[in-house]
Amino acid sequence: MTDTRPLPRVFSSDNTAGTSPEIAEAVARATAGPALPYGADALTGSVRDRLREIFERDLDVLLVSTGTAANALSLAALTPPWGSVLCHRDSHINNDECGAPEFYTAGAKLVPLGGRDAKIDPAELRAAVRHKAGDVHSVEPSVVSVTQATETGAVLTPGELGTLGDLTRGAGLRLHMDGARFAGAVAALGAAPADLTWRAGVDLLSFGATKNGTMTADAIVVFDRARTPELSFRAKRAGQVAAKSRFHAAQLDAYLTDGLWLRNAGHANAMAARLRSGLDATPGVEPLGTTDANILFCRLPGQVIEKLLADGFTFYHDRWEPGVVRLVTSFATTEEDVDDLLRAIGDATATGRP
Repeated sequence: MTDTRPLPRVFSSDNTAGTSPEIAEAVARATAGPALPYGADALTGSVRDRLREIFERDLDVLLVSTGTAANALSLAALTPPWGSVLCHRDSHINNDECGAPEFYTAGAKLVPLGGRDAKIDPAELRAAVRHKAGDVHSVEPSVVSVTQATETGAVLTPGELGTLGDLTRGAGLRLHMDGARFAGAVAALGAAPADLTWRAGVDLLSFGATKNGTMTADAIVVFDRARTPELSFRAKRAGQVAAKSRFHAAQLDAYLTDGLWLRNAGHANAMAARLRSGLDATPGVEPLGTTDANILFCRLPGQVIEKLLADGFTFYHDRWEPGVVRLVTSFATTEEDVDDLLRAIGDATATGRP
């Protein structure tokens, strides 16, 4: 029996997208013949070389299978068990990683801070980096973790990162970046990746790729290479040193070849901008926050949300507050997908108006 139901139209997450053909082809090529295990293969070396070129400096890279692993292991290498991680209250490490940062740091405490567009407010950070520093009765401020792009789709400019980096360094802390959507930030700003990372004081970057075209491969980019030995042991202990790491490397090598990572991110951003423009012009819709990358939030009437869900659109809603919807585009989102959603929202809001 033929299934006549319409295909779901997915705006819930960029994790729902498949993989870029170039990456699938690279994995298929990597199946041929033997290769040295545990990161000693030629493809892993190629990924390291490409990242060194992209970031304009010497660095190390550890391939991992998830962004949570990249974040948790990075923080564990920067934070003692009695330390604290200063982060935004909306950050992924604070809300969506099931205590993995606390687990892998052996008990370090996450200290959430505020700020618009899910960016840490510099004034709050200025106070937090000094709060009870050296007090044996409290956790010791140890590392700051920023997210690029943020969980609300905004991006941190080089100037904003520089301010946070100066506050971090001035207090003797380390700086980690959750770059699950780092490519989206680079594409949105047109800035040099170096200016968005180590030149602003970032020690370790969780370099996300699965949201932007790879299958199962993310990475930790190590700018402070003194951390590499500890990270290597931690990665092995956490089951993140793959025997056939060439398949992770094949994905990232293709991802970084000929600008694929930036083309994919630029397309996702463009689809979000198209969606935001349409929502701005739709009566009954209240767009929220800033849309720099591929995530946007808006407020919709309850009956509109119900109608969209019934029509086969998928997205997160009511997780933040009633009527608030999150919409996410990806490298696989088409203009037709966006226009269909805008048309459906327009029809639903028009039906509800007197």
